[in-house]
Amino acid sequence: SPPLLGLLPGRLSVFPLFFLALLLGFASLLWLQLSCSGEGPVPSGGQSQGAPQHPCPPQAPLLAVEDEPSWGPHRLALLVPFRERFEELLAFVPYMHRFLSKKRIRHHIFILNQVDHFRFNRASLINVGFLESGNDTDYIAMHDVDLLPLNEQLDYGFPEAGPFHVASPELHPLYHYKTYVGGILLLTKQHYEMCNGMSNRFWGWGREDDEFYRRIKGAGLQVRRPSGITTGYETFQHLHDPAWRKRDQKRIAAQKQEQFKVDREGGLNNVRYRIESRTALSVAGAPCTVLNILLDCDTNETPWCTFG
Repeated sequence: SPPLLGLLPGRLSVFPLFFLALLLGFASLLWLQLSCSGEGPVPSGGQSQGAPQHPCPPQAPLLAVEDEPSWGPHRLALLVPFRERFEELLAFVPYMHRFLSKKRIRHHIFILNQVDHFRFNRASLINVGFLESGNDTDYIAMHDVDLLPLNEQLDYGFPEAGPFHVASPELHPLYHYKTYVGGILLLTKQHYEMCNGMSNRFWGWGREDDEFYRRIKGAGLQVRRPSGITTGYETFQHLHDPAWRKRDQKRIAAQKQEQFKVDREGGLNNVRYRIESRTALSVAGAPCTVLNILLDCDTNETPWCTFG
């Protein structure tokens, strides 16, 4: 017999040793799973006492979409405007990948990372994401990185009947006015083109959604919202912490007057940008594509794109 077995009692055969090894391996995996941190959203009260300090290994992926006919024919481009909010991104990507996979929704997550030196322009980033999302996706979700859906009854399916506002005023934890269409909005690519996308004139935080609501109405489209959701303002988790992450709400030069006007000329047709890089990433086992985007600004048209 092998030297190692010679050190053990004579009656202890290879089969009990194999069983013992399996048992120890199972116990180790169980301990690791119970002691590691998960990928789900953090409760609003912060990290619980005694919370683990190391991450879990990635969960096994769900069935591959191409191997499962029940996933349906449509594919969603999840467009996430982004700049320097990495802690939110690390929570968002794996959470949304598993949320959509459980609902059997084909999807591709695009992180639209603005890397120029202009002020943040959420609307232009969404226009760029739309143009760069490829022909294999036929509808989009304009999705904030700091908003996670907690109710699995929320519909992320193909919005054939018109724009579908997932984060409706009755459910969003912060914004409750009836014309609000921010946070999470689904549109077919055809409907987004009918609106000529979003206005590129909104640099800094806010107002671009209100202007887009007017575009939706001007295109003859009707905004639909969830029904039968009983979780109210607990339907979403809002990850943003305004105490330390301030939003750029400054209004510069003529921006105060311009922000309330409808942009009847600009949108998808004149967004100016360059893709610095396109990188496929996996965040805790969840795939996404990061587009590093350099936006361009005509300072004669919108001098408020810079702080200078």
